[in-house]
Amino acid sequence: MRKADIGDGGEAAPARSGTVQSVERAIDLLEAMTDAGGTVGLSQLAATSGLPLPTIYRLMRTLVGRGYVRQESSREYALGPRLVRLGDTAGRLVGVWAMPRLTELVDAIGETANLALMEGAQVVYVAQAPGRHSMRMFTEVGRRVSPHCTAVGKALLAQMPAERTREILRHTDLVAHTDNTITDLGAFERELDRVREAGYAVDEGEQELGVRCVAVALDGSLPAAVSISGPTTRMTDELLRSAVPKLQATADVLVDELARQQTNGASAPA
Repeated sequence: MRKADIGDGGEAAPARSGTVQSVERAIDLLEAMTDAGGTVGLSQLAATSGLPLPTIYRLMRTLVGRGYVRQESSREYALGPRLVRLGDTAGRLVGVWAMPRLTELVDAIGETANLALMEGAQVVYVAQAPGRHSMRMFTEVGRRVSPHCTAVGKALLAQMPAERTREILRHTDLVAHTDNTITDLGAFERELDRVREAGYAVDEGEQELGVRCVAVALDGSLPAAVSISGPTTRMTDELLRSAVPKLQATADVLVDELARQQTNGASAPA
């Protein structure tokens, strides 16, 4: 067993067996920046991470040098452009992994099934299994949208800690895409309360008129949600009631599969 690493403050910082502390710390800082909306100051990072300022400064300078973080004129730090490439590639791989489960949803329900991830303050669709009926949909793999006007966005926001949800909403313009879009912050917060109580979210033509969508968030480490969408004429209340348990079952299977992958990966030799 290796000795504990010594922090900048002179205190021993225990290191988990088989891990590299500096890498863990850099990832923690990137996640803290994401939770804060993508732009933060050193003092805020120190408060949230508990790391000494000299350590944070050295890590941030390293990340800046590699393009994963950039420094603003205000001296704050923001997530950098190189993360986009990593996120896009990771999103595609997640989509490939989830496709068999989305296809099962289409087989069971008939309408288009989607998987979406929360990236920063936006939702990105990473996988889609087309429904059995021909229909043009606004959702397509790779598209990024604001979370307030989609069922997947509502489901994800309702699942998150309140502080993280408030931070995302501070960086979200509640733009009206249709007459049904919720643009009042108080009304939207009440909508999220309803989603939490029900366990699922519904988009009532809030992104595109004539399209209805129902979504369930994954209850795990991956900020993702699964949904089905289709025309209002077919997405009846009866279909939604029958679809929700299937969506919840799919979300549970995806969480279990991801947990097994992480466990297998963690136990693999270096």
